[in-house]
Amino acid sequence: MRKIIGGVFQSLDGVMQAPGSPNEDPMGGFKYGGWSTTFWDERMNAAMGAVFDKPFDLLLGRRTYDIFAAHWGYLGESDPIAASFTKCQKYVLTHGNQSLEWKNSHRVASIDDLKKIKGSEGPDLLIQGSSTLYPSLFAENLIDRLFVMTFPVVLGKGKRLFGEGTPGGRMKMVQSDISSTGVIIATYEPDGKVPTGDFGLSEPSPAELQRRDKIKKGQW
Repeated sequence: MRKIIGGVFQSLDGVMQAPGSPNEDPMGGFKYGGWSTTFWDERMNAAMGAVFDKPFDLLLGRRTYDIFAAHWGYLGESDPIAASFTKCQKYVLTHGNQSLEWKNSHRVASIDDLKKIKGSEGPDLLIQGSSTLYPSLFAENLIDRLFVMTFPVVLGKGKRLFGEGTPGGRMKMVQSDISSTGVIIATYEPDGKVPTGDFGLSEPSPAELQRRDKIKKGQW
């Protein structure tokens, strides 16, 4: 069975929209496109190389597919990343019927179809961008690993990794590093349900009991 691995560039406040170029994704009036580009160093390049050096196929949302096809699909075989992206199988999770002209591209119409692909023989499926995929993939327990680079920048608004509909869950960090520019490089794997505890007093104070009562009455 293949693994589904999310590769994520995100800001400190969790935004992953348009990290590579001002024209990449200006939807919603996003004005900080290209926010990741000035932070790169050799440590980050090595971490990315470790991800892409292994055999992989791509799993993309339709908009990210369009971005990749318009960029990497035109760089030619001389660029090693473009060559790898063109050679690999690209699975596009979409309800639309638009043409997928980039070589080795395949439409995936539903989560059930994706489950069949995941259960088949082949390399791991690597997600790039594609923020809209994560809530439904987490809901179906289809994410096996997250490779996350968190950049020391706050963007305020934009598309986020954990969008609306993402279920709760605990994550286990299995590897970490930090770049010379302050980028946190970490790999996480799902680790069961959210653990909860209680730092409260064993016997709530009168003020705490009044606060809870206000909550119940919608007065807090």
